[in-house]
Amino acid sequence: MNTFISIKELLSTLQREIKLLSEMFEKRKSLSYKYEMALGIVDFNEERIQYLINHSVIRQNGSFLEIDDQFLQFFEDVLEINEEINISSIHTNIQNVKENILYYLKENNENRKNNYLRSVKNALRRIGIITIRNLVDLKRNIDNTFKNEPNYKVKKAKLENLDKKRIDITTLIEQTYHLINDDELTFFKTAVDDELYSVINNLKLQLNECRHNLIDIQKQIIEYLNQIKYQSVVIEKLRQIKYLRDQFTIRASTDIDKLIENNKLVVFEANPVYYIKLSLDNLTNNDESGYSIKKMAAKLKTTKSIKAHLAPDISEAYLHSTTEEEIQINLEEVRNGFLASGHQLFDFVLGYQFEKDLSFEEKVTVYCQLISLYEASFEVTDQFASNQEVEYAIVFPK
Repeated sequence: MNTFISIKELLSTLQREIKLLSEMFEKRKSLSYKYEMALGIVDFNEERIQYLINHSVIRQNGSFLEIDDQFLQFFEDVLEINEEINISSIHTNIQNVKENILYYLKENNENRKNNYLRSVKNALRRIGIITIRNLVDLKRNIDNTFKNEPNYKVKKAKLENLDKKRIDITTLIEQTYHLINDDELTFFKTAVDDELYSVINNLKLQLNECRHNLIDIQKQIIEYLNQIKYQSVVIEKLRQIKYLRDQFTIRASTDIDKLIENNKLVVFEANPVYYIKLSLDNLTNNDESGYSIKKMAAKLKTTKSIKAHLAPDISEAYLHSTTEEEIQINLEEVRNGFLASGHQLFDFVLGYQFEKDLSFEEKVTVYCQLISLYEASFEVTDQFASNQEVEYAIVFPK
């Protein structure tokens, strides 16, 4: 692997291949940038591509090309479009500040002390910039995860991991505060430098702004997690309702009819129809309106006179109210009796004393409903029997 010998060589190389690198950077999230496509951009000069590969600007993977991670991260950081939350860099800069402060306090040479002081100021600047950038990336990732992730379990796991990173950023902010105000108080009082004081004040303002943003981010994560939990509960209920509907037992097993009857939502109301009266001026002055009126009048015109017939008197038999009672079968009670009996299910249903007389076909229906609703309480064997040309599985209680 070759390295650039000067910044001039690096910049000239990037400038010469600006078209290729721009194209690859735009397609960095796709693994389908082929070698042949790059050849067309560099005028089919393979030496230019090989030069970038040898200097680790791009990386070849079979017949595909990718920008090297080092340059890719550099481009994303400079353009502030990096989606990765890099918390380790904040911790590294905090350690860098502590180390250079230690060197500063032990050094006697003024020139070397100034170098250590400059390193401290640069590290403090980077802490503020990186922290703000991480907060922006954190908020963007939270929104993208909640709005674009289709899998509920993955969405919840991603949000929980992002919340952990929020906690880590909060911890590093507190460590930075202690570093400035408590841990290295001797250094900040002895190092008389106006630029250092300006850097510290700007850093405090940035960290204070980050604190407020972290509170909003925490509220947002909690809200999103609650919405996911609510949506998952709703979906589970819909699955149960669909199962009951597919088994044709939703009306017998639930009070859906009563709920729909008592629900006054607009969606259950009939769509209103609003009749629009046409303007008289438009009807009299518009030729098309007159033509339409004549056309409708011709269709409705008839020579037959319609005579209205009077309806006969209502019979008094319809004026008396009648009451009709229907006996419902309590499947739960039948199941409990079967579990206590120890017999096989089909014979138990045939011999069961229902509140009303049931035909053989109705008892077969009850047998099927019991297996469908309470399968977990039954032991369905592989043995079969028949009765009146009906073949059934032998079922025992668990």
